[in-house]
Amino acid sequence: MTYAEALKYLESFVDYEKIPSYKYRDAVKLSRMEALLDGLGNPQRNFKSIHIAGTKGKGTTCAFVYSILKESGRKVGLYTSPHLIDFKERIRISFPKERSIEEAEVATLVARIKSFLDRFTKASKFGSPSFFEVYTALALLFFSIKKVEIAVLEVGMGGRLDATNVVNPLVAGITPISFDHTDKLGMTLEAISKEKCGIIKNNCVVVASEQNAAVMNCIRKAAVDKNARLYEVGKDIFYEPLTANPESQTFNVRGIFGDYTLLTTPLLGRHQVVNAACAIGIIEALRSKDILICSHDITSGIRSVDWPGRLQVAGRCPWIILDGAQNEASSRALKEAISKIFSYKDLILVFGVSCDKDIEGIGGNLFPFADKIFFTRSDTKRAAAPEALKKRFPDYGKKITLTFNVKEAVELARRQAKPDDLILVTGSLFVVGEALHFLNRNGIGHEKTVKD
Repeated sequence: MTYAEALKYLESFVDYEKIPSYKYRDAVKLSRMEALLDGLGNPQRNFKSIHIAGTKGKGTTCAFVYSILKESGRKVGLYTSPHLIDFKERIRISFPKERSIEEAEVATLVARIKSFLDRFTKASKFGSPSFFEVYTALALLFFSIKKVEIAVLEVGMGGRLDATNVVNPLVAGITPISFDHTDKLGMTLEAISKEKCGIIKNNCVVVASEQNAAVMNCIRKAAVDKNARLYEVGKDIFYEPLTANPESQTFNVRGIFGDYTLLTTPLLGRHQVVNAACAIGIIEALRSKDILICSHDITSGIRSVDWPGRLQVAGRCPWIILDGAQNEASSRALKEAISKIFSYKDLILVFGVSCDKDIEGIGGNLFPFADKIFFTRSDTKRAAAPEALKKRFPDYGKKITLTFNVKEAVELARRQAKPDDLILVTGSLFVVGEALHFLNRNGIGHEKTVKD
């Protein structure tokens, strides 16, 4: 089987990431994922795992944890979603060198399981698996074959019913929870929190970021119900932002077992300090499982983390900043970080968003902040039409220009920007991924990744 054939086969499974609306509890069945993995020999049982859920920062926290474990010399796997440019980005291993899964490996894995998947799809009482379920199974199988010691897994959506929720993790992480996917996870923070706390297993260790009081109460209750030891950022783990510039930021963390001073990371924004503190707490919590990581590896892992598309500096003169902020809370954090870290004359906003997001909440933070706005759309069915966005925000009419696609929007923004301006591309990881692909192909900007 060639890679092209494998890709075509994988794309034959329904991809709910690209569908605007569907009945979540009808489409997503953890029992189907469990049956699928059972047929593959339960590869998830062949390695230890760390499992991280949340609304904001869960992917970044996974990247921090993975980077620290990689620096410690352990064989580590990382599974995240969505991707920016190529879906192979979702599966990474740290050895013998750090890399994503390769095309030949994808083709080999798909060829290995295709016959079983075909039989499973036809015979299963649970219905056909989704793209995310199949690709999650591929990741777990890949990690098993490669004999990773620990896999760091990011929840796709929610937690309780997510395809990744088939592991019994050493440590579960809960990053900040806010409103997102309310049509699927619930209309209140309590309902959303209960779904995300579904990753907490009996007798595991839980590390939680700072949260809304109602959210933290849900996390505490879930930990008690599962007899899980809970560590909280702001109660057991503390952080102190120090300095920040467009290259990096420094901060201190007082952890569960030690102090880490003058930490440096290329990821920008106060929210990244929170994510780093949570990640350090997760690393320290591994002590209860007899896994010790030294402070040098923690420091090095924080400094060398690689996580594109989150406050990434993609160009200078003018600044080109890419960030995947896609809900009200993350757009507020983005606005705060841009205001504190960058100096510029005019802010030119390239904005595209999925139609199922809190468009008013995101726009309320970013549009008053912008001097010019280019509405655009990614190449996905979930994308809100630029014309519809303009109708929803008539007060910004003079600032707004409509574009057909991300490439056009970025080109126009660059053409109109002066050297001392700042172009901010945001609203969706789909939009950021397409912008990054366009910039890379055209040799625009060669800055080191700086991230959410």
